[in-house]
Amino acid sequence: MGPADRFLVPVLFLVSCMVLTPRSFADTGTDFSNAGGTLSGTNAGLSLSGSTLVAVSGFNGNGLITGDLGTVTFSTGALNSGGSLTMGGTFAGGGTFMVTGNGTKGVPNRVLFSGSFSGSATWTLMTLANGTHNYTLTGVVAGTMGGTSVNGVTVQLTVNTGTAFFDGSTSISGGDTTLEAAVPEPSTLTLMGTATLFVAGTFRRKVLTR
Repeated sequence: MGPADRFLVPVLFLVSCMVLTPRSFADTGTDFSNAGGTLSGTNAGLSLSGSTLVAVSGFNGNGLITGDLGTVTFSTGALNSGGSLTMGGTFAGGGTFMVTGNGTKGVPNRVLFSGSFSGSATWTLMTLANGTHNYTLTGVVAGTMGGTSVNGVTVQLTVNTGTAFFDGSTSISGGDTTLEAAVPEPSTLTLMGTATLFVAGTFRRKVLTR
């Protein structure tokens, strides 16, 4: 089993624990993918800046669009007691979450989604077999997109921090945010499973091409 497969085991286990509904977001949802940028923070919260919007799918009924399409930024609430920046924990809801287009390839030059974390965001340490570390931030978000109330899930994967732990700042390898019109919670779990699998696949491809 290679390093990418070792990474996928806990991710796939997380997905298998979710109660997925038959409804798929693919018919009605919008997907935003981002790459790069700096994730920084303290116990007061995490924030992402300088991350590029690299793919949009389903926005205004359009198919997949890729390229340098805009930016993704966010901030979380404070770290809950009992957690730590190095070993993982949960950050309180609130903060901000914004996806902004830059007018490229038909993506509007404006804010595409504006919202916040509607619940706690989970900060998870993953130690690979070679002793190096990755972190993921997973949270439920809610806000407005094109004047419509939407909710969904974001999953953000950091670059490998080597044998060191998160020390207040690191880069984002890739992230995915899936949104659809506000619906009951089970559908949000479907979005979480899809977004987690997307980021897992992205990370696996990066590992295998090294």
